[in-house]
Amino acid sequence: MLHSESSHSFQVDLRGLVDLLSHHLYSSPRVYLRELLQNAVDALTARQAADPGAPAAITVRTGETLTVTDTGIGLTEADVHRFLATIGRSSKRNADGGLDGAGLESARGEFIGQFGIGLLACFVVADEITVVSRHATDPGAPTVEWRGHSDGRYTIRTLPASAMPEPGTTVRLTPRADNAEWTAPERVTELARHFGGLLKYEVTVVDPRGTPTRVNDTPPWERPHGSPLARREALTAYCRTTFDFTPLDTIELDLPAAGLRGVAYVLPTAVSPAQRAGHRVHLKGMLLTDKAPELLPDWAFFVRCVVDTTSLRPTASREALYEDGTLAAVRDALGQRIRDWLTGLAASDPALLHRFIDTHHLAVKALARYDDELLRTVLPWLPFETTDGNVTLEEFARNHPTVLVTRSVEEFRQVAPIASAAGLGVVNGGYTYDRDLVHRLPEIRPGSSVTDLDPATVTAHLDAVDPSAELRAAAFLALARETVGAHDCDVVLRDFQPVTAPALLLDNREARHERTRSSLASESDGLWADILGSLRDETPRAQLVLNHLNPLVRQALTITERGLATTAAEALYGQALLLSRRPLRASESALLNRAFIGLLTHAMHPAGPAEPRKDA
Repeated sequence: MLHSESSHSFQVDLRGLVDLLSHHLYSSPRVYLRELLQNAVDALTARQAADPGAPAAITVRTGETLTVTDTGIGLTEADVHRFLATIGRSSKRNADGGLDGAGLESARGEFIGQFGIGLLACFVVADEITVVSRHATDPGAPTVEWRGHSDGRYTIRTLPASAMPEPGTTVRLTPRADNAEWTAPERVTELARHFGGLLKYEVTVVDPRGTPTRVNDTPPWERPHGSPLARREALTAYCRTTFDFTPLDTIELDLPAAGLRGVAYVLPTAVSPAQRAGHRVHLKGMLLTDKAPELLPDWAFFVRCVVDTTSLRPTASREALYEDGTLAAVRDALGQRIRDWLTGLAASDPALLHRFIDTHHLAVKALARYDDELLRTVLPWLPFETTDGNVTLEEFARNHPTVLVTRSVEEFRQVAPIASAAGLGVVNGGYTYDRDLVHRLPEIRPGSSVTDLDPATVTAHLDAVDPSAELRAAAFLALARETVGAHDCDVVLRDFQPVTAPALLLDNREARHERTRSSLASESDGLWADILGSLRDETPRAQLVLNHLNPLVRQALTITERGLATTAAEALYGQALLLSRRPLRASESALLNRAFIGLLTHAMHPAGPAEPRKDA
């Protein structure tokens, strides 16, 4: 049996391909103008390589039709047949100004385009595209016209040389009605300035009345300035125009090995670390994206950058950066530049460093955890919440050789008033990064000691009550332990300052976790209850410390009537809960309600029979 084989070419549905581009590759139809500008820039670059004295300009004319004209290298008739009639083939020039479908080995670095889709993107906004071109290297080269339609038809014809007196290319679009907004004169000017504002060749937009507007200029970091102050003011003005804020400071970026220059602007207001800034990245002058968070390390969320680069690779849509080794190296180098700026502030401008830390202390703390040099520089300047108020660790450590640090904000709030009165130095380690940084204090300040705060440490600094006074309070304390014990809490009596604090609830995270486990185990059944039971831990229970110096507690200790004593114990426990500022469980909320009702009832009927207690 004989087998036959035949070869065929794929048939391309141009409408389907355009739909794919507009809905999946490009984020918006507006990229059509970027593609036209990009092709024009590449044509100019090719002609300048062959003839540096040749004119180099791009003119965009708006009206019923949109035209983009460049004075670049142009296309020969063979080029038109080879490239414009073949979907997806690159038309980038090689070093001598000719075209090379293989994509430029020697001169590729000077061109923006890499993917050969450019002209096809124009079908997103137009049903018909006309390209008229005349090649620059051959004085006798004819003018060639290519006319393409969105349904896949195209025609090619040769025109007299007089049809285009000077070499170059003109692309004319006939806009579709459903996308007319993208070719309106005001929108075209806006897009040309947006994408081509830093291009090195002159770009002019001409409105229907014939009024020209130049939309690009040399970036401020490339211009000469009369003084460092004038340069700084020019960079700051560019930030106001580009990002609409006045920066706290400017950091110039210059990586010659990566062909990257630009500026990082320090934000004047605090931002969330999760809110990564969108940086503006230009590729050889053409805007690639204004949302490039991957340009800088995550910790550098306090700056916004605008850069121009020649080495970073774009994705296929040319709207984002391609993640590769080059981008990783650039990101590390830019991060180091920002570190250098920050460490240099301590010596060059302490006042600015103070303003920066006041605004962005969270970012500095995030960075200092992993950067020893920066830690030594900025840790003495960083503010922390302590029992002495918001102070720097340097100042705090001078007054407290042993620094105690809590594991959570709740623990700090529980002990802060009592610890302060007892002379203990406690730092709130519950905020992001703070506990880790406090523990590194001995590296910066030899002789300092840092220890995690344990509730027993605070208890040890409270004065014991006179034995005779504790004996007189024994009946109330026994009832209080019975009442509060239902909430996994012990009761002790101590003397401590301030006198205004009737009770202190000493608790830690492990004890709270154990109570949560016990509660879940008691409410569960079957296998889940057995699993929770197997996780039982002998963590110390919380402690309700009653202040014997407080008048309210002294009066409560004399109560002999059981119902009122129970209510008083619950009220003291509830008040201590509220002072700890931690979320209340349902049983604790019920206790507070019950205690309030009990006290109110007693106040209204002091001599009457006690109301029967009802569990809430």
